[in-house]
Amino acid sequence: MLGQTLKVLREKAGKSLGQLADETGYEKSYLSRLESGERLSKVTVMEDLDGYYGTGDLLVSHWKAARLDAFKDQYKEYMRLEATARVIRVFSPGIPGLLQTEDFARGVLSGAQTTADVDEAVEEQVAARLGRQYRLRQKPEPEVRFIMDEFALRRPAARGKTWQDQLLHLEAAALWPNVAFQVLPFSAGAHHHMNGSLVLLWQRDGSAVAYTEGNSSGRLIEDPDEVLRERSSYDRLRDLALSPSDSLTFIKDVLKEHRS
Repeated sequence: MLGQTLKVLREKAGKSLGQLADETGYEKSYLSRLESGERLSKVTVMEDLDGYYGTGDLLVSHWKAARLDAFKDQYKEYMRLEATARVIRVFSPGIPGLLQTEDFARGVLSGAQTTADVDEAVEEQVAARLGRQYRLRQKPEPEVRFIMDEFALRRPAARGKTWQDQLLHLEAAALWPNVAFQVLPFSAGAHHHMNGSLVLLWQRDGSAVAYTEGNSSGRLIEDPDEVLRERSSYDRLRDLALSPSDSLTFIKDVLKEHRS
């Protein structure tokens, strides 16, 4: 539907793909693949084209639905709930996907092979991951708390510039008014979520789900008793973590170490 809408808007405007490419700065082949539904763009591309055609947020709204196709079936319901959640609680042993920069996400999602097909799949996954972050700046903004293991800050990206940009992004995110950010330090010792991540989502109506993920599988938890147990589990991690202000200082210190 997104691809068809793009084509209809272009044709109604009386533009060829070549003209659209010239006037928007996007490559003709790239625009063609968006129209055929072969490629998922970043949300910023849809924002640009909505502005170009004067269509409000029509393309962005179609893009929100289209991006779900970039995720495997078992993740789609979780992605749908994340997109409408009013309260989000995240623990991650690594840099959370909601806080990854584009270059860092590309490095995480890239495998050892770099064929054209693999690169294409990675780019689609990167766009989908960045698209999840769109929720953090939508009104009404969700209330979000991130707890991140210190391990994540001790495992830098392969490229120094990518890692510096990622740390700067974490520093900035920690100051967003709707975000609380905490680091779980090594000094807290071993804990019960060392092998995977935990996310809790609350909807406007008060309903809640939990989502746990390990190296090879994820599980969406909807049973109220199980969700309550995971919430208690999350609260224990929060009690072990540094305060938001101390966590911000921690990130700044890691950034200083990296720069030196």
